[in-house]
Amino acid sequence: MADQPMDITLSRDLGLFDVTMIGVGAMIGAGIFVLTGLAAGTAGPALVLAFFLNGVVAALTAMAYAELGSGFPEAGGGYLWVKEALGGMQGFLGGWMSWFAHAVAGSLYALAFGSFAAELWHMANLPDFGLGTSGLRYGFMTLIILAFTYLNYRGASETGTVGNIITITKVIILGLFCAFGLVAMFRHPEGWTTRFTEGFMPEGWLGIFTAMGLTFIAFEGYEIIAQSGEEIKDPMRNLPRATFISIGVVVLIYMVVAFVAIGAIEAPAGLRTYQFLGQAGETAIVEAARQFMPYGAIILLFSALASTMSALNATTYSSSRVSFAMGRDHNLPPIFSKIHSIRHTPFGAVLLSGALILSMAWALPIEDVAAAADLMFLFLFIQVNVSVMRLRLRRPDLERGFITPLFPFIPILAIVLMVILAGFLYFYSPIGWYVGLAWIVAGMLLYYGHFSNVERLEKPKEILLEEVLVSKDYSVVVPVATQEQARILGLIGSVLAKDRDGEVLALHVARVPPQLELGEGRVFLKAGRPVLETVIEQAKQWDVPVHTMIRLSRDVAKAVRRTVEENASDLIVLGWPGYTNTAGRIFGSVIDDIVDNPPTDIAVVRYREFRPLKSILVPVAGGSNSRRAARMAASMARRSQNGPVNVTALRVIRPGASERDRIRARQDLAQSVQDIPWEFDLQVVEGNDVVETTVREAKKHNLIAIGAADEPLFRNLLVGSIPEQIARRAEVTTVMVKRRHGRIKSMLRETVLQPTTGERVTRGDRRTPAD
Repeated sequence: MADQPMDITLSRDLGLFDVTMIGVGAMIGAGIFVLTGLAAGTAGPALVLAFFLNGVVAALTAMAYAELGSGFPEAGGGYLWVKEALGGMQGFLGGWMSWFAHAVAGSLYALAFGSFAAELWHMANLPDFGLGTSGLRYGFMTLIILAFTYLNYRGASETGTVGNIITITKVIILGLFCAFGLVAMFRHPEGWTTRFTEGFMPEGWLGIFTAMGLTFIAFEGYEIIAQSGEEIKDPMRNLPRATFISIGVVVLIYMVVAFVAIGAIEAPAGLRTYQFLGQAGETAIVEAARQFMPYGAIILLFSALASTMSALNATTYSSSRVSFAMGRDHNLPPIFSKIHSIRHTPFGAVLLSGALILSMAWALPIEDVAAAADLMFLFLFIQVNVSVMRLRLRRPDLERGFITPLFPFIPILAIVLMVILAGFLYFYSPIGWYVGLAWIVAGMLLYYGHFSNVERLEKPKEILLEEVLVSKDYSVVVPVATQEQARILGLIGSVLAKDRDGEVLALHVARVPPQLELGEGRVFLKAGRPVLETVIEQAKQWDVPVHTMIRLSRDVAKAVRRTVEENASDLIVLGWPGYTNTAGRIFGSVIDDIVDNPPTDIAVVRYREFRPLKSILVPVAGGSNSRRAARMAASMARRSQNGPVNVTALRVIRPGASERDRIRARQDLAQSVQDIPWEFDLQVVEGNDVVETTVREAKKHNLIAIGAADEPLFRNLLVGSIPEQIARRAEVTTVMVKRRHGRIKSMLRETVLQPTTGERVTRGDRRTPAD
């Protein structure tokens, strides 16, 4: 139909060789010529070690890129994954930083190209037309930016062909540089060996880490590989392979170049070779080639031109792809998401990214802004490592072409190392830090001031129906799918809301199958109304206002979480029939995902046949969840319409327990009900099995309210094995209560800890309340 939205996609033209060359071309760019000398002056002969360690750090994060890139092979790379895992603002900042970082890197490469081209121009004794060295530099810089902007406008296949030729050329030239250097070294073995055995780390580890921070931008090519995911053939197989092949090739080349540059040249009297290279700065490699390689200076200048061109090509490509993805997600103006009707390229993003590269190359102090770009690459990589941990837990069903080993230790180690490198960058360039932070603040202002509203308006409407009568401070969310759930949960939710002068938020989530667009889920509107009407009927008996909502989603648990967060709700009441058809789950895929890391306090109701409320049993094991269960039982007793309700707090101890154990049990009972405005009957009973004893005692009551087992910080439980077994075996309705997690626990459960499964809980906490 003409009015249906059209998918905006790119064509898949890039094979394994093409995308590997994109990564290699990006990593063997101006960095090896401009930064090698500066880094040698900082690290000394240990520059070889600095390059190796940078390769290790890059490989750690590259594992996250390989896993997520093979699972989400779309344009956008790190921005796309951060947005999927961490949410809108974090995703926007990921893209915002990535776009800026790639563009600034492109400006650096273009300026380096201009410098090398101007040097060759003067070596050829050609007229400068009155422009001088600076004028020639900026002229060549402008021409090369315009040329590669046009090539990227033409398309990936044209871009890839030219890029492959350039990358192969510079690898051959660098290979010749290394070969001549090694020959020169082995002709005079007595000289170069002492350069690596004496004073290997003249500035210690500080020098090594500073050199790593300075040159890290040269190792971010795998981000560019990820940006091309939507244009790679067979991305699940080729993207991980291209990532690791390119890193291996580049690290080897960088280490050999550093080894040869330090070992093969002769420094002036009074200087060590690494000091001479540091003084030479961006011309260090050219000066080295001049000593031991025939026509070395000219050949290396040509190689530098090839390197800066391929790096500029790669960064122009990647900056346009990430800005295209942001435009497609309504995080940048619509022009960024425009696709050329014939060439199938994001021409708007390409032209605007080219303009950004050109403007920064002309206007900004490029060295410090390049440091800011390096900083933002590090920030982006930290976000990606957090995202790979979060998506491993949230999307275990996602098909991945590569799985990060030693999870979650590899991503955590990568994050720690990125933070260290970012800290050392401050010592190298405080201005770079200030510029980077200013760009981040500007992005946050743009997002909250404009793009978040545009993003929300442009998304498919998730909420089909929402009716609010009266707004209350205390909100009880009652997700319902069936009439039976609506009747029982509506009753319990209304009682609890009434006791706190609150409201019931009756939520029905319509799960939209993958074959339908989210907006086509309106067909489910009619099915959701009857269950909400049942909740309203229950609430009317208690004179409780009801806020109703029908929401579309492909993930019910995520929809419930989003509803709780949007409405700042205080309690979720979930229904469990006592079984699940989902393998490896305890309560089912929806309840498990919510209870694993509850966004607010939660009550899981194992509902049985309805009985008038006369007596409530509260098994006590101590801890905050037991107090919450006791408080909830008191709330239900106060609002009962069936006359006085007896509430019994129960503690089970071993037969023949000592008087000390009995005193401790009574103290636990008293502490669990302390300051709760209701009169509790405190009972200590003996039993060999806490579950069996509690189930037997429950026959005297109409309802059980039991707190979940308290969780250790680094262990994941749902409610604990004892509350779960009591809920399964008791003949009366059981309410299992669990408090929301603090920020630290919530972060750990969203990233590091594996989700709880039925098998793990069966083997889990077997302590009885008397232990």
